[in-house]
Amino acid sequence: MRRALYLAAGFAFTALGVVGAFLPLLPTTVFLIVAAACFARSSPRLEAWLLHHPQFGPTLRAWRENGAIPRTGKVMACLGMTAGLAGFFAFAHPKPWLAAAVTAAMAACAAFVVSRPAPPPA
Repeated sequence: MRRALYLAAGFAFTALGVVGAFLPLLPTTVFLIVAAACFARSSPRLEAWLLHHPQFGPTLRAWRENGAIPRTGKVMACLGMTAGLAGFFAFAHPKPWLAAAVTAAMAACAAFVVSRPAPPPA
């Protein structure tokens, strides 16, 4: 039963990751990292497929091996967070306490992303 739940979650997170590749504010890599973890517990074949995928595999392997995020990934993540925050301010017109909380959360996420090492040269 647990294996089936991990398998279903792996497929769901893979789908979210693929959709995120086409929608600007939905992350891709985070969902695929979780999908790979789910597949590791349910289907080694699907985990291997994801880790060796030509588009997603190198980033997933860099994260798994070194906790690394490529420089372009860092830039895109920070730009996405900035765009999301700008959209939040433009459309939600938040109260000052909420604006401060969301800005602090985004800044913490950006700091985490920027603090990750770059993958070693291939």
